[in-house]
Amino acid sequence: MTGIIRALSVMALMLALAGCGGSGVEWHAKNIRGLMPDLEFTLTAPDGEPFTAEDRAGQVRLLFFGFTNCPDICPATMARLQNAVKQMPQDMRDEVTLLFVSVDPERDTPERVGEYVDFFGDNIVGLTSDEETLRTLAKRYRTTFGYGKPDENGDYDVSHSNAVYVFDGQGRARLLIRSDQSISQISEDLETLVRQGRD
Repeated sequence: MTGIIRALSVMALMLALAGCGGSGVEWHAKNIRGLMPDLEFTLTAPDGEPFTAEDRAGQVRLLFFGFTNCPDICPATMARLQNAVKQMPQDMRDEVTLLFVSVDPERDTPERVGEYVDFFGDNIVGLTSDEETLRTLAKRYRTTFGYGKPDENGDYDVSHSNAVYVFDGQGRARLLIRSDQSISQISEDLETLVRQGRD
């Protein structure tokens, strides 16, 4: 009898853990499912038109805050993410979109942001807005940004997080890509999310 009770207890624990962990996938990135709000925003696209999360609904979307004058973190992150997408099976690549949100609206016009993201490849949307809207969006995902003191030429630095948030096709927050993840690990995670969306 004791053995049966023990077996039932183990089964109940396994079911509880399965319910908490979702699909049971061992992600390389940090699993943030249920910890962050769904993808929701209204920003400005390179053509000057409003762009919302619904415009790429059904796709896996990666959200990254940066600015076009960024000397290191932004270009390195953009290249890394694009290389990860390129490692995915060809029929999956069009199901992933990178959303690059500039938090430097003073210098980064929608057109300039568009030219910047075009340099890195396809399936990247450059977005921006006024500072208040950007701060609201950053706060929604528990991050922030700030501006340094302008130099004699009026140039200034922008501090921002290097976090990359990953949302599934339904706009649910799923993963937080870590800075120490390899390109292959990022690619594997994205491929898994795309496959889940097809099921």
